[in-house]
Amino acid sequence: MAARKIRNTLALALLGLLLERPMHPYEMASTLRERNKDTSFKINPGSLYDTVESLAKHRWIEPVETVREGNRPERTVYAHTELGRQEFVAWLDELVRVPVDEYPKFVAAVAYLGALGPERAADALEERARHLAERVEGAETALADTVGQGAPRLFMIEVEYVKHAWQAELHWARHTAAEIRSGSLPWPEHS
Repeated sequence: MAARKIRNTLALALLGLLLERPMHPYEMASTLRERNKDTSFKINPGSLYDTVESLAKHRWIEPVETVREGNRPERTVYAHTELGRQEFVAWLDELVRVPVDEYPKFVAAVAYLGALGPERAADALEERARHLAERVEGAETALADTVGQGAPRLFMIEVEYVKHAWQAELHWARHTAAEIRSGSLPWPEHS
């Protein structure tokens, strides 16, 4: 399989938005934030405009008009090209089908958990569990405010997925902290 010319997942988000209708970059960013997609994609103005430029350069999107609202500067509205639609669908299909190694920072830290010592490791895991519980609660609220109000579940399916992933991590963190505190997770003497 040939390497993909664009691999930034923000590009995936922008291509997904443009399936709905042509948009200018500011509208793309606003729409992603309104839909809580900033929890799935890192969105900042610089990277967003760079990504739009890259998509246009590779002819995955193209400008279709320039608009001006009030005293605001002119804004270029972009739409998919046929190539962009094909690339988006192929990329999406690949990402869903083929697991990739993502090397999360937390897994790297857990590999050296013993260096914290039992008390500090349990404290750190319990604090992480509190943060995860807040995230799970936030996801549940977002789902209740959207899907619970009649929005199609498919529109928030990634929030549902991350909620389940956070719940699994929360369970693991609480269980492991409890094992450390009870002594059932043996701790080497030299740690």
